[in-house]
Amino acid sequence: MSRTITVIPGDGIGPDIVKSATAILDKAGCDFQYEYVEAGLTALEKTGELLPQDTLDAIERNGVTLKGPLTTPVGEGFTSINVSLRKHFSLYANVRPVLSFKGTQARYDDIDIITIRENTEGMYSGIGQKVSEDGNEAEAVSKITREGAERIVRFAYETARREGRKKVTAVHKANILKSTSGLFLKVAREIAEEYPDIESTEMIVDAACMRLVMNPEEFDVIVTTNLFGDILSDLCAGLVGGLGMAPGANIGKDCAIFEAVHGSAPDIAGKNLANPSSVILASIQMLEYLGMQEQANNITKALADVISSGDRTTRDLGGSHGTTDFTQAVIERL
Repeated sequence: MSRTITVIPGDGIGPDIVKSATAILDKAGCDFQYEYVEAGLTALEKTGELLPQDTLDAIERNGVTLKGPLTTPVGEGFTSINVSLRKHFSLYANVRPVLSFKGTQARYDDIDIITIRENTEGMYSGIGQKVSEDGNEAEAVSKITREGAERIVRFAYETARREGRKKVTAVHKANILKSTSGLFLKVAREIAEEYPDIESTEMIVDAACMRLVMNPEEFDVIVTTNLFGDILSDLCAGLVGGLGMAPGANIGKDCAIFEAVHGSAPDIAGKNLANPSSVILASIQMLEYLGMQEQANNITKALADVISSGDRTTRDLGGSHGTTDFTQAVIERL
């Protein structure tokens, strides 16, 4: 039975790489119907809104969304659409796996880490952001709740158990941020006791950054708060070749959005240069979420073979080809 997936092509290189992912899903026999909607700058140009109601309705109606990158201004301008979507649909869990692929020219060849990040609280909540009238002072509020901490930590342990993982590391800054990080760590310790079959460790965030660079094999599943998770997951992406090889899932009770985690790269938009691997990997996460493991495995194997062989790979993977050639190489293997 065919399932309808909401698709947000996104800004910049988004439409090209999302087109790549849907072509691969079709070739893998997924039998999806796609409902295309807009968000971000593309939506603003077409509708006058960054996040049209039609888009929100489609996401809610279909329950599963595949999304390209959306532009977010730095330091000024409109609020991140990604953050708005997470808050609107209570997508409390951000799941960022990184896996080594032979041929990526990464510094490591044996990385397999999942970063699970609380997605709606902490410094990303947007509470109390203000700048003084004279522009000399700025402040924001970080808020952590017991409910939010319990939900994300339990999600991490359930993920670890389901995927046969051995260890969960709670990352915090409770030595300094004794209130917010302190509550998160307290809850993490309590939840850990419910999972005696999984090794539980804890680490201060700056030490975790250092250990990830020096000895990444120490990590299996990382669970942490919003800001720390944003930083750590990008660091982990660097271990496997960069953001072009890193997908992301935003999961709530009734809805999930799977996305490329890199930016919209407007400088190469429309030039057929982008590596579509991030959104392809996000589509694999989507298939796993939907219980379509066979198709997920087939796409993973095809992608891995293209990258390891160097057949029609993009510039960031050491090749000289573009998005369409790379996509065709994956399709041929399927």
